[in-house]
Amino acid sequence: MTDTAANGTAANGTATAGTATAGMPAIRSRMSPNLELNQLVEQRRAAGEPLVHLGFGESRLPPFAPLVERVAAGARQTAYGPVAGDLVVRSAGAGYFTRRRLPTEPDQVVVAPGSKPLLMALDLVVPGDVLLPRPAWNTYAPQAALAGKRALAVEIPEECGGVPDPGALRERIRAARAAGHDPRILVLTLPDNPTGTLAPPRLVRELCAIAEQEDLLIVSDEIYRDVMHDPATPYLSPAEVAPRRTVVTSGLSKSLAVGGWRIGIARFPDGPWGEAIRAGVLSAASEIWSTLARPMQEAAAYAFAEPPEIRERLAASARLHGTVAREVHRICVAAGARCRPPVGAFYVYPDFEPLREELAAKQSVTDSPSLARSLLDRFGVVVLGGHLLGDDEGALRFKAATSMLYGATAEEQQQSLDAEDPLALPHVRAPLDRIEEGLMGILG
Repeated sequence: MTDTAANGTAANGTATAGTATAGMPAIRSRMSPNLELNQLVEQRRAAGEPLVHLGFGESRLPPFAPLVERVAAGARQTAYGPVAGDLVVRSAGAGYFTRRRLPTEPDQVVVAPGSKPLLMALDLVVPGDVLLPRPAWNTYAPQAALAGKRALAVEIPEECGGVPDPGALRERIRAARAAGHDPRILVLTLPDNPTGTLAPPRLVRELCAIAEQEDLLIVSDEIYRDVMHDPATPYLSPAEVAPRRTVVTSGLSKSLAVGGWRIGIARFPDGPWGEAIRAGVLSAASEIWSTLARPMQEAAAYAFAEPPEIRERLAASARLHGTVAREVHRICVAAGARCRPPVGAFYVYPDFEPLREELAAKQSVTDSPSLARSLLDRFGVVVLGGHLLGDDEGALRFKAATSMLYGATAEEQQQSLDAEDPLALPHVRAPLDRIEEGLMGILG
């Protein structure tokens, strides 16, 4: 297995690389593929193309009105404030984690403009190479490369994504050290982007045991924790099992559909190691983003306190995400794909390997890029090829973000959220039918 590269293939399938000027080092010039693809879709839609967009992991729902009111209330607060965030928002964040069986004090919490910069800061301040599941969210590996680290990919277990297979992880650590690498950080995603699945508690415990034995820092990306389709699904955070060596990151982008507001949060371990990591992250933050904007802190303090109306909104959103994700999963399986059933987040990750010979013969589809291109060019269905997530380019897999299917306007999206059966709404059913037409038609 090779290390994950910083450069590779663009979202449209074009090879990319760094650029260099005579006498100057190469500069990394590739944009994050999901953001690049989203811009491409917007351009083509502006030109009149009726595309079904499944290539960007954004929750397309109208903002919750009380959250908007909190942002407006904080707009007159223009001072920078503490780098970690005001005490009121850190206290709310501490309560949020404590209610999830992670007892937390405010001085263990940092808020930031999104969880992305928090993850980047961890790469900058914690030494060692990074162990990732394969496939994984397309930002982990480039962030490691930007921090001068190697991203060491490990295959996921058969039953789920978001975490490396334990046996393969042990072997990967051994081989990496034999090759002179220094694996010290283990990234887990619970639930997972891109598969929409959740690692069961037994796997989490096994991976935490390996982290203890190998002295690894665990970074547990739990930004989809509040998007579990069934609240009764057993959820175990690594911070419950290995509290002294686990940093938890999260945010409001996915659960409350405010991605553009950029509100992230991190919980650091209690004890000297956690305090040192938090101090390093704050040092990086002070030089990069200074502090989370005060209006966003107002919204975050309200959201993380979780009054009843926030809990109701989270539950309604999770029901909608689950209903639509399960329908897209059904469509993929009916078309002949293998696909893990989604239980959280808003993704499905079908594998069309059972149809390889038929796809190659009828459509010249032989790999992940050609599969994604065929769906786009022939049917106007936009997906993110698995090769852009660290997966094998020769595989026939892609990620479909089902949260983009709730309607084109705020009014339609609100109807989807309120509906007892959102699948019966014409503005939801129409793109689902186009997806089914595309997946069936690609075999025709």
